Amino acid sequence: MDKIRISRVDDVQLVRRGIPTPGGLHLTTHHIIFHFAPSPPNEAASPHGPESSGSTKPRPREMWITYPMISHCAFRPTPPSSGLSSSIRLRCRDFTFTTFHFGDDQEARDVFESIKALTCKLGRIERLHAFSWRPPPEERELDGWSQYDARAEWRRLGVSDKGVDRGWRLSSFNHDYKFSPTYPALLAVPSCISDNVLNYAGKYRSRGRIPVLTYLHPVNNCSITRSSQPLAGFRGNRSVQDERLVEAIFASSQPGRDAPDPERRSSPQSSSRSPESKSGDRTPVGTTAASLSDSEVFVDSLISATADGSGDAHVYGAQQHNLIVDARPTVNAMAMQAVGLGSENMDHYPFATKAYLGIDNIHVMRESLARVVEAIKDSDITPLPPNRELLARSGWLKHIGGILDGAGLIARQVGLQHSHVLIHCSDGWDRTSQLSALSQLCLDPYYRTIEGFTVLVEKDWLAFGHMFRHRTGFLSSEKWFVTQNEGLGGSNGVGPPGFHSSTSGGKALENALLSAKGFFNKDNNSRESGLDSDAEPVAFGDSPTAKGHSPGSPKTILGEKEVTKVKETSPVFHQFLDATYQLLHQHPTRFEFNERFLRRMLYHLYSCQYGTFLYNSEKERADAKVSSKTRSVWDYFISRRKEFLNPAYTGEAADERERGEERLLFPRVAEVRWWHEVFGRTDDEMNGPVQGAPASGTVVTGVETAEVGVGPGVPGRATANGLSAGMARLGLARAEDNSVGGRRGPGRTKAAMEVEMQ
Repeated sequence: MDKIRISRVDDVQLVRRGIPTPGGLHLTTHHIIFHFAPSPPNEAASPHGPESSGSTKPRPREMWITYPMISHCAFRPTPPSSGLSSSIRLRCRDFTFTTFHFGDDQEARDVFESIKALTCKLGRIERLHAFSWRPPPEERELDGWSQYDARAEWRRLGVSDKGVDRGWRLSSFNHDYKFSPTYPALLAVPSCISDNVLNYAGKYRSRGRIPVLTYLHPVNNCSITRSSQPLAGFRGNRSVQDERLVEAIFASSQPGRDAPDPERRSSPQSSSRSPESKSGDRTPVGTTAASLSDSEVFVDSLISATADGSGDAHVYGAQQHNLIVDARPTVNAMAMQAVGLGSENMDHYPFATKAYLGIDNIHVMRESLARVVEAIKDSDITPLPPNRELLARSGWLKHIGGILDGAGLIARQVGLQHSHVLIHCSDGWDRTSQLSALSQLCLDPYYRTIEGFTVLVEKDWLAFGHMFRHRTGFLSSEKWFVTQNEGLGGSNGVGPPGFHSSTSGGKALENALLSAKGFFNKDNNSRESGLDSDAEPVAFGDSPTAKGHSPGSPKTILGEKEVTKVKETSPVFHQFLDATYQLLHQHPTRFEFNERFLRRMLYHLYSCQYGTFLYNSEKERADAKVSSKTRSVWDYFISRRKEFLNPAYTGEAADERERGEERLLFPRVAEVRWWHEVFGRTDDEMNGPVQGAPASGTVVTGVETAEVGVGPGVPGRATANGLSAGMARLGLARAEDNSVGGRRGPGRTKAAMEVEMQ
């Protein structure tokens, strides 16, 4: 309470959508509360006349704003002689925008300073609302922390210590989190790989985040695995143990096979046939050439071009096309070699194809959402619709479409091509989490239920680690609080994920300077803030435990004074929810939950009312004893389950095991639209003409095998004949095209490169 200069102001006017509402303001330790009397009912409409209607006073109403929800706060003081009222203007992360007008300038100044202190001077996560909040009666008897049981989920997927060996086993090698502090304690790894091999393989992957299982298909036994980038570097470092681990993963659909010998590898095509598919298999229903995405056509064209010339017909789904997906743009992945990181040298992984996806890094995504906010930020003072041209230029829909395109590519490889996919980006917890979770949504009906979606978030975001504290900036920053006579009435240009006005000019230089600073700052917790990854470079071969932590592990000490690093904030989880909304909108009968379920989850990501999203990893939550000190966000959703049910849901069986496409769904990237509800706008306001939908094309920026490399920045190899025309058709060769929401031109590639690394 010592941070509150003034706790109550009675004469305050709230303005939203240009409509003023008189009331009073109350500041508490964790909330701004605006209380007001609603407009009285129309007396003429009362069936008993004006006397009856006047006898019942409308109940006062309240609007609550939790401090971590504030993304930007501007104080506009005015001298008493001006006759104008001082004001405080708030932008919130749930995209509500409000202005408070005060009759007394000193009261307004005291309120501003109080809000600033209560928002960004806490210093510790443990001082957030979640640690003092008491649940309502309907939530008290619930235990949302037990909603996810890792062993139970692996058992559902067919992996257990006592079940039939499907090529996988559960390892407690990381039970004390010393091997990889950002990974879960329980890991699913190939049965033929020992913990000793895992230990050595961990030295070759950033932060020790080795390739491990996240999803196993129940029909074809093909897998989705995830990891971080390898520590390849310019010297071309390699790890025989890592190669052995990846090959074992890609051979796991043939249980009983011995551990692969890296010195006796077969050719890429000789051992690529699925055990469940023969040359006479029929193409699955709905998998005609017209239904394939451009990304898949491109990848398939490369694989066909590298065939051994035997003349055998390639039946869709009859051959395994095991895939390594590097979610980064090709040039960015290659640039990471300068600091001892990079991507796999496919000469050492001849049993797979690698696809680079052009999904941009956290800085580009933050700036994109900033432009969206710029288009809608005046909704507190005017009822006018948002600027559609600004919305189109934001590139937000292009980014959402690219993420969905990548997820669709992965889902088709696993579900229809009967192939394995390994996903990674830099440290494997931003773009990797997006692609992994979304592809599983496409593959498994269970994850499209309320219970299943809860498990999916717990598994692929919370257990496998995501930088929630860094990406969301719960502790805020003083940079997000401005006095407008100091900034000439505008924003200071710095804010949390997407919540600051920006222009394209000067941003490339700003990001470049940031990158250089991040490279030389060895205490930086996230390589994403400086390069395209999340920590300081570590030379290959260094012991993961030599300094008490795995290579590049975050040096976060719980309990110390913490600050928000503005340049590490980014709407990564928001994009995942937005992409899920796109799937829900395109397939309205296939999801048990409704749109409001996703919207409330985004709200509670920032509300800090529950402890679920406050920490970056399973280890951090265990160290903070968060399950005993806070409540789980799933208590909120379980207690209100009926509010989040989708009436159009057809009730797909969670244990469906029928072969075919019935259990699958795929995104239609051309139909990506604005999630208008989350931005507090109508469908017509945001999805009218000039909505900025993504142009046709592919998210794939390059493809590489042991023999062939295609795409800008891919290591030089003998390009297969006939692929140039395919690249041109897919837009990969059109470097001059730099249109909004379209393809990557030379200037765009250079700018992205500068953001990734200086």
